[in-house]
Amino acid sequence: MAVTRGPFGARFRAAILILQMLLGVPALAGQTSLPAHAQPLGQPLTTILEFGDQYNGGDELYNATITVLEAVRGEQAWAMVKSASDSNKPPDAGFEYLLARIRFEFSARTRPFHYSYTIDQTQFTATASDGKEYDSPSLAAQPKPSLTGTIAPGDSMEGWVTFLVPRAGAKPLMIFKEDVGSVIHRGGVVWFQLYKNSATGGPAKAS
Repeated sequence: MAVTRGPFGARFRAAILILQMLLGVPALAGQTSLPAHAQPLGQPLTTILEFGDQYNGGDELYNATITVLEAVRGEQAWAMVKSASDSNKPPDAGFEYLLARIRFEFSARTRPFHYSYTIDQTQFTATASDGKEYDSPSLAAQPKPSLTGTIAPGDSMEGWVTFLVPRAGAKPLMIFKEDVGSVIHRGGVVWFQLYKNSATGGPAKAS
């Protein structure tokens, strides 16, 4: 598929996405642009990251493949948070911790490539099923391994991300925002389920 570059190209791609949403046309393969299309637990989703701008010779395209491998909440999640540091506080009344174990794979779409990608937990946010965002917890230390660090093309990283969700929230979601923390990262929001589509109890875990 040809990729349109530059300021006009960005406006063109945005116009196409808006038109798709208005007409009810599904987004491009591998993209989930609405909460109703959140990626199920254990299923990888690939989104495109764009690096660069008009001042350094144009864009470079990379793939980020993200899989939520496991989601743990309630008492088990609190035990993991507490074991990470005695200074971590219990959740507020009516809320509970939810931990997501995520695999992040990064690859270049073209060669030569010049960028690595820095993963930060602020790029991941828990939401309600309607997309309402929840505040992130303030922790003295994250459960290990945490999903934080810099990844080079061809490599992958796996770790935990910690959220706070209402205890009554049966089907929380997670969003990933590629552009948090740096103006050279651009992309839309992609959605993931933080629950298992089954009636079985226990932690949600990919097979």
